[in-house]
Parts: sequence; C-alpha cells; structure tokens
Amino acid sequence: MHIKQIIIQGFKSYKEQTIIEPFSPRTNVIVGRNGSGKSNFFAAIRFVLSDAYVNMNREERQALLHEGSGSAVMSAYVEIIFDNTDKRFSEPGDEVVIRRTIGLKKDEYSVDKKVQTRSDVLKILETAGFAKENPFYIVPQGRVAHITNMKESERLNLLKEIAGTNTYDDRRIQSLKIMAETNSKREKIDELLDYIKERLSELEEEKDELRDFQNKDKERRCLEYAHWHRLQETNAATLEQIEEARQGGAGASTKDRAQLAKTEKEIGSLENRCNELRQKLQLLDIERAQLDEDRKSTARALAKAELKSKNLDDTRHAREQTQRQQEADLKDVRRRIQAAEQELAKIVPEYEKWKAQEAEIRLQRDVASAGRKRLLDKQTHSTQFKTKAERDAFLKSEINDITTTLGAQKANEMDAKEQVKSVEASIKQLEREIQRMRDDIEAHGPKRNALAEKLSKAREVRDQLHEERKGKRREDDRLRSLVANTKQEMDRAAADLSKGMDAHTKKGLAEIRRLKEQRDIPGAYGTLAELMTVPVEAYRLPIEQVGGQSLFHYVVDNEETATMLSNHLFDTQRGRLTFMPLEQLRPKHVKPLRAADAQPLLGKMEFDPKFEKAFQLVFGRWIICPNLAVASQYARTHGLDAITPEGDTSNKRGAIAGGYVDSRRSRLELVQKLNELRDLYDQQQQELSSLSKAVDEIEQKITSANTEEYKLEQDLRKCEQDFEPLRTELRRKLSQLDREKDHLEAAEKRRSEVEKNLKEYDDTLAAHQAELASEFKKALSANEERELQNFSKELQELQKSLKEIGAKRLDLEGRKKLLETELDAHLRPKEDQLRSQAFESSSLGGSGSYKEAANELKKAQKAAAEVESQIESNEENKEEISGELAELENTIVQKEQELQELQKRIEHYQKKMEKNIQTKARLVSQAAEYAKNIRDLGILPEEAFGKYEKMKSEQIESRLRKVNEALKKYKHINKKAFDQYNSFTTQREQLLKRRKELDTSQESIEELIEHLDQAKDEAIERTFKQVSKEFSTIFEKLVPAGHGRLVIQRKSDRGKKNRTVESDEEPAGVENYTGVGISVSFNSKVADEQQKIQQLSGGQKSLCALCLIFALQAAESSPFVIFDEVDANLDAQYRTAVAALLESISETQKTQFICTTFRPEIVMVADKCYGVTFHNRTSTIDCVPTEEALNFVEGQKK
Repeated sequence: MHIKQIIIQGFKSYKEQTIIEPFSPRTNVIVGRNGSGKSNFFAAIRFVLSDAYVNMNREERQALLHEGSGSAVMSAYVEIIFDNTDKRFSEPGDEVVIRRTIGLKKDEYSVDKKVQTRSDVLKILETAGFAKENPFYIVPQGRVAHITNMKESERLNLLKEIAGTNTYDDRRIQSLKIMAETNSKREKIDELLDYIKERLSELEEEKDELRDFQNKDKERRCLEYAHWHRLQETNAATLEQIEEARQGGAGASTKDRAQLAKTEKEIGSLENRCNELRQKLQLLDIERAQLDEDRKSTARALAKAELKSKNLDDTRHAREQTQRQQEADLKDVRRRIQAAEQELAKIVPEYEKWKAQEAEIRLQRDVASAGRKRLLDKQTHSTQFKTKAERDAFLKSEINDITTTLGAQKANEMDAKEQVKSVEASIKQLEREIQRMRDDIEAHGPKRNALAEKLSKAREVRDQLHEERKGKRREDDRLRSLVANTKQEMDRAAADLSKGMDAHTKKGLAEIRRLKEQRDIPGAYGTLAELMTVPVEAYRLPIEQVGGQSLFHYVVDNEETATMLSNHLFDTQRGRLTFMPLEQLRPKHVKPLRAADAQPLLGKMEFDPKFEKAFQLVFGRWIICPNLAVASQYARTHGLDAITPEGDTSNKRGAIAGGYVDSRRSRLELVQKLNELRDLYDQQQQELSSLSKAVDEIEQKITSANTEEYKLEQDLRKCEQDFEPLRTELRRKLSQLDREKDHLEAAEKRRSEVEKNLKEYDDTLAAHQAELASEFKKALSANEERELQNFSKELQELQKSLKEIGAKRLDLEGRKKLLETELDAHLRPKEDQLRSQAFESSSLGGSGSYKEAANELKKAQKAAAEVESQIESNEENKEEISGELAELENTIVQKEQELQELQKRIEHYQKKMEKNIQTKARLVSQAAEYAKNIRDLGILPEEAFGKYEKMKSEQIESRLRKVNEALKKYKHINKKAFDQYNSFTTQREQLLKRRKELDTSQESIEELIEHLDQAKDEAIERTFKQVSKEFSTIFEKLVPAGHGRLVIQRKSDRGKKNRTVESDEEPAGVENYTGVGISVSFNSKVADEQQKIQQLSGGQKSLCALCLIFALQAAESSPFVIFDEVDANLDAQYRTAVAALLESISETQKTQFICTTFRPEIVMVADKCYGVTFHNRTSTIDCVPTEEALNFVEGQKK
C-alpha cells in the first residue's frame, strides 16, 4: 500500500485544483523555494491523516482557505488516493480515496465518495497500519530538532507512548476507581447490616402484639362487611321497588307522551293548513282587488266599444249604399272609358291614313303649283326684260335673296322640328306621370286598407301584451305576498331558534351567514345542526339532548379558516362562535358497540362523510338504549355514555339524569324548518327575480308594439293625407297635358308651314337657276307651253282629290276629337272623382271600420264576462276557504284542550318521576358508597360470608362496638411489623449477598491491576529492546565507524554518576525507570568511549535524533513515511548515508518515502522528483526530471 496520488483545491496556497502526478511506491522528493508551498503540501497530508487540525473555530477554518486575489474561496478539500492492491485497507477495490472538505461552516470526511465520520476514517487508517500511538510516519519541520532537545524523561514518555502504555494506564486508573467505589459500597453495606440487626430485634417484640391486633381487626372487618352487605341488600330492594314503580307508570306515560306528540303534530298540521288557507284568502283578496280594477277598466272599454259600434251602425247603411252606388258609377265610367278607348283605337289608324294621303296630295299639288308658277314667271320675264343680261341680273339677284331666305328657313325648320320633339317628349312624360298617379290613386285604397289591417293587428298584439303584463303583475303580487309570508315565518322560526342559544352565538351565526352571502368562503360549512339530518323522528330528542350547545358549533375545513372567521367576529364585535377545524380534530376512537338493545347514536343520523370527525367528537361515545336500566348497565360495563329515546341519560360513572323534555321546542326541528324556509325563500326570490325579468321583457315588447302601432298610425295618416295632394297634382298634370297638346298642334302647324315655304323656295331657286341657264326668249317654247297646260290640269285634279280626302279626314278628325274630349274632359275626370270618393268613404269609415268596432265590442264583452266569471269564482273560493278555515280553527281549539289535559297528566307523572329519580340517584350513590366501603375492607376470610351474614343487625352492631373498643388499645401499634420484619430479613440477605459479590469483585480488580502492571512492564521492555536494537543497527549503517545505543535511567541511579544499565540488562521494574538516554561514539566500537547526546555537535545530535525516528518507525512498521527537510542540519557524509538508508528501506521493506529537501543527496536516490512553484499567491506542483531538481538544489546552495 502507498499513496498513489494527491488532489488539492482551495487549501492554503493551493487555490486552483492541483492534481499531482502519481507518486512512486518508493522514494519521492519535493523541491522548491522557501515560501513556495512545500510545507503547505505536507500540511494538506496532515490535514487528512493526522490530528493536527481538529476542533477548529471559524477563524482557524478561515486560515486554511486560500486567501488571494480574485473571487473568495468558500471551501477547500484535500483528496488522497491510496493504492490498495495488497488489500491492506478493509475497503474493497484496488484504490481507496479519502477526502476531507472544509468550509466556514463545514468539515466532513468521505471515503470512496461516501460521507464518513472522523472516527470511522481513523478506524480505517488504523486497520491499514497507521497507529495513533506512533505518529512518526509524518515528520514535519522541527520534529528532528524537538527530539534532539528532548529530556531523558520525555524520551521515556515517548517510548511508553509507542509501547501503548497509555491504554494500560487508563484501564488501571479505571480499575482503581472501581475498587475505591467497591470499598465505599462495602462500608455502607456494613453500616446497613448493623442497623438491620438492631431493627430485627425490635420487630420480634412488635410481631406478637400485631398478631393480637390482626385477630381483632379481622373480626371487625367481618362485622363491618355484614353491616354494609345488609345495607346494600336493603338499598337494592328499594331500588328495585322504584324501578318497578317507574316501569309500571312508564307505560301510561309513554302512551300519554305518544298521544301528546301525535296531538301536537296534528295541531301543527292543522295550523300549517290554517296558515295556508289564510295565505290563500290573502291572495284571493289581492286577486279580488285586481279583478275590481279589471271590472272598471273592462266596463269603460265596453262602453266605449258600444258607443263606437252604435255610431258606426247608424250611418253604416247610408255609407254602404253610397259606396255601392259609387262602385256602380265607377264601373260604368270605366266601361265607357274602355268603349271610347276602343273606338278611338279604331278611328286613329284610319285618321292617320287619310291624313297621310292628304299630306301627300297636298305635296303633289304644291309641286305642280310651283312648276306652273315657274313657267308663268318665266313667261312674265320674257315680256318684262328686253335683254338676256337684264334678265340674268334680275335672276341672280333673286337667287341670292332666295338663298339667304333658304338659310333662314332651314333654321326655322330645325327649330320647328326640335320644338315638336320637345313637346312630344313632354307629352309622353306627362302621360306616364298621369298614369302613375292614376295607378297610385287606384292602389291608395288597398294600401290604406292594408295599413289599417296591420294597425288592427298591431293593436291586437298590444292588447295581448297588456293582458300578459297584467297576468305577470298579478303573479308578481301573489309571489310578493308569498315572499312576505315566508319571510315572516322564517323570522319567527329564527326567533324561536335563537331562544335555544345564547346571544353571542346568535349574533355570530347571523354575521357568518351575512359574510358568506357577500363573498365565497369554501371552507365554512355550517353548524352541526345544519350539516345533519335525522331520518327517524324518534331519535331526534336523544340526539338533541346529547348535542346540546354543540349543535351550534361551526364546522370549517382548517385552522386558517377558523382563525379568519374568529378574527372577523372579534374585529366587528358581532358575537362569538366555537369553530371545529376538521384538519385539527382528533376524536378518540371508540370501539363500535353492536347489540340489539344498544346501538351507536352516531348511526342514527345522516351527514356527509367528510364531517365525520366533527360528529365523532360530539356523539362518538354515546349509545342509545330502550330504557334507563339497560342504558345504566351498558354505561358501566363498556365505559360509554348512554341515553334513552325519552332523553334520560346514564354515564360511565353511574350518574343518571333525565326528565320530561318538551319536544315542541326541538332545536333540530327548528333548524330543519329554518333551512327549509330559507331554501323556499331563496327559491321564491329567484322566481320573483325571473318574473321581474319577464315583466321587463314584456314592457320592452309593449314599448316596441306601441312604437309599431304609432308608426302604422303615422303611415295610415300619411296615406290619407297624401291622397288629396295626389288628386290635385293629377288635375294639374291633366291641364298641363291639354296645354302641351295644344302646343304640339301649333308646333306641327308651324313645322308644316316652314316645310312648305322651304319647298317653294327650293323650287323657285331651281326654276331661276334653270331659267338663268336657258336662252332669253320672248315667249315660251312649245314644250313649256305643254308643260304649263299639264300643270294646270294636274292642279285641278289634285285640288279635287284633296277636297274629297280632306272631307274624309275632317270627318274622322271630328269624331276623334269628340272621343278625346269625352275621355279627357268627362270620363277620366269622372273616374278620378269616383275613385277619390271611394277612398274618402273607406277612410271615413266603411264596413271595415264597422267590423273593427264590432270585434272590439266582442272582445270587450268577452273580457267583461271573464272578469265577472273570475269574480264569481273568487267569491266562491273565499266562501269555501273561509268555511274550511272556521272548521279547522274549531278543531284546533278542541285539540288544544286535549293537549292541555295530556300535559297536566304528563307533568304530574314527571314530578313523581323526578322525585323517584332523585331518590334513585341518592340510593345509587349510597350503593356505590357501600360497595366502596366493602372494597376498602380488602380480602375477607371465609367466615365473613357465612357466620356473620346470618346474624341479626342488632347483634352485628353490638359486637362491632365491642370490637372497636378493644382495638383502641392498639392505637399506636406498628401495623407493618410483619412486613417490616420480612422486608428487613430479605434486605439483610440481599446485602450479605451483595457484600460477597463486592469482595469477589475487589479480588478480580486487584488481579487485573497486577496483570496490567505486568503487561505494561512487558510492553515497555519489549518496545525498548526493539527500538534500542533498531537504533544500534541504524546508527551503525549511518556511522559505520561508530557505535550507538539507548540507555535506561533508573531511580536507583541517582547519586551514582557513572552507573548505567545497558539495554540488554534486566531492568528492576518499569516504575523505577526515570528516562531514556542516548550514548554514541562516532569513531570507536568500544562502549567505554561513547558520549552522551548532550556532548555532541548539532549535526551529530540531528543524526542521533533521526536514528531514533527510524528506530521508532521500524518498531511500528508504516506503509509510507513523509519527511519535511529532515536532512537540513546533517553533514554531507551523513546526508549521503541517510539517502542510502532511505533507498535501502524502500527496497527491502517496501516503504514509500515522500521527502522535501534542499540537498542533492536524497534527490539523487529518488525515483520521482516534484517541483513546487509559487505565482500570483498560488502554489502548483509538477513532476520534474531529476536533473532539473538537482539544478534547483544546486542553485539554492549558491
């Protein structure tokens, strides 16, 4: 085994993690400058393996941490890796890693990365050969000088320490201490034995006196037992009589109570029914008031409808006759218009045809007339002008004038045509507008009727909504009445319940309820009474009796909720409550009892399982039994509390309580009733809220219906108001159409005139131009003459035809104008007038208005009939309910009389039972007292149960007085004489046995001390011999020419200057040793020439000290040795010898050496060399070649 590797981080000057290259299992040398960190390296090893750094305070821990620039080091560790291939360590594996980590608040060891205690690490090191008694496997600086300067006595102590005599000394001291304690105990035992001997002699006399006393006392106890037993039997007989009397009257009482409960229930049911009937009467009164209002409103509506219907009915026939006449006239006018339009349609094409022919013939006539005029003008010109030049000049002048006139005429033609087109377009537009207006007038009646129909339906919808709102408001009034009644009942129930609790609890519950309504508190569940139900009514009374005020304890989820609510109540000063936090409740477990006549009370109620701990705490120890006798029996035998269905209780100590309980004041029933009323109240409030929303929705619908009705009324009014302007506009358009037609006729006439003139001018121009191109002659040519004749003839014929065609055209035109005049001036205005009259008749009230009025009248009559029917039904219901209510009130009076009689009988029985219970309680208490007196008598002889029980009471009392008188003389007797005598005898035997054991123990301790002294002497002598032998051997190796030995100093040597005993002489005893001296010679083998260490030089002293260290290490073989500059004070020759010795030991004994030095000798024999450098206040260690290490050492010398 050897140190394989060392890892340091944060320890002293080693800030960064320093992983040292694996060490050689032989000799390793570490070199470095002073202050570079060599000593810190050895301190790191001692930090892990030695006791140098234990029990450190904060400042000492801080000193071990690296202090330099940069971030602060908060922890440090040193890790030593051992080679364990030889399995010297008990740990498994070929390597064992021991690490120690230190911080300001931390100091821990670990072995193979497992945390261990320091003592465990020391045990592991001891098993590997690191003896605590021999710490010389680590030799720091100064240890050699310390050994050199040791006194001889100190060397002896060192030798003793190496030999392990401290263990012997510790055991010897402990043994002596035990022996001293043993002697002290023996002395005390001797004192006690003397006292016991004296006390036993006194107790011998007291025993005879005590024996007489015991005989008298036994007789006394027998007599007292007979006395108490006699009283006990009398008490039991009286109790039995009371129980028989109670059982005898219990039947009648039970029947009376059952009848009382039944009667109370019947009265309660009757009162509930009466309240329901009164509530119904109240609702009927409210309904009657509403019906009276409805009767007034329906009466007003009926009168209004009748009046309207009568007024419309009076004028209905005249209006209907007028409407029929108007419809007949309108139909006749439309027929005539249709006939005229049909005839006009036949005439117009014929008229247009003759008109076109007339225009064509007139055109031909104009052409012929123009030709004739041209020839006549030419004929005139031949006589008018003398020469061609004059003629041509005239013609040219005419041509110019005609050309100018033609331009103007063409402009007139265009203007006339545009005027005709404009007028025609205007006429067409007017005809379309007139037709649209007539269509509008035609559709005005149906449109008005449609609007009237919509308005009627809208009014019906409005009326329906009003009726629906009226019904909802009645329902609202009914609900509000119910809510008010429920609120009164709820307040009454709360007031009744508050009588069963104190004022603080009442205020506290009200405040918690108000707080829960304001915000959600999920952890606040409610009181015990609210959280449970009792399915069977018979168990309600016992549950209520057991619960008491605990029924109003408030259950919450945890302590935080309870604290919050409690603080709120305290801050607001609104009562106090007892809270039951479920998480903190720890009810005692009670073994469940299941018997036919005894059942757990907890099983008779229903609740949520999560509240079980709260109910277990209050009701867990209670059972319910059929009667008080059974209850008392189970209470005594099972240690439970029992209760009967009537509320009588018996606890485990035998106490009995009970009496009549008025079940009408049941708090559980009140809580249940109050919860039901609250639920009903909340439900009614929700219904009322829903009803209010429904009423609001209906109000919105009514508003919408009113808006729609108003809109339709406005539309109808607008429709009626728009009719007259439409008629006026139609008349205006018709007049405008007549004017436009006249304007069109004038425009067409003008256009014809312009076209005619233009044609004439064109012909004249053409004639002048033709004449201008012809020769000037004094007369017409033959052709022209013929042409002139032809024109004249043609003109005559055309004039004749034109006259015939004109006559036909005029005839057709007259007929056409007559028909158009009839249509435009008579028939169509008549049609418009009749249509307007029809519209006015419908708007002023026709059959439709009368139907509406008739419908309104029917509705009003129906509504009035319904109201009367409802009033009649209301009266009948009120009469029926009043009769039933009177009968119920009479029945209640009878039941209350029965109830009073039952209560009197029960109260009489109750008073009697209370007296019996008091008597029974007194007797039970006396029975318990008699039983206690009998128990106090202790174990009685057999004769107490036979001889004395047969005696009479007078004899018993007489003999008891005599015995008590006789016992008075034994007043100061020692009643414990027998016990004390036996106790002292037993104690004396135990003390004698103990004294013998102490004697044996002292002998064993003396033998042990003698053995320890002998073993100590042997260990010191053996160690001295071994160390002395090794010292001589090592000294001869280091100083071949010399000789050295260790010398024992004894007390007997004092005063004898030159007398010593060598190591091989037999010592006279270890206690006689005073010191260990060193005697050496460096140049002689003769013992007489040796010198003491005090006579040597410094180097020689260091060599001797080093020899002693090697000898001590050889005595306790260590797997490795660490030297810190042990060769510093040696001469060169001795350093060489020491180096050779290190090499020899590492080779032969397989010991690993790790040394620091400033000398070359050890470096030269080292297997591995390491150099320590120091930079920026941080040390590092690196493996260096031997030459580099030697160079460094040589450089240090210079």
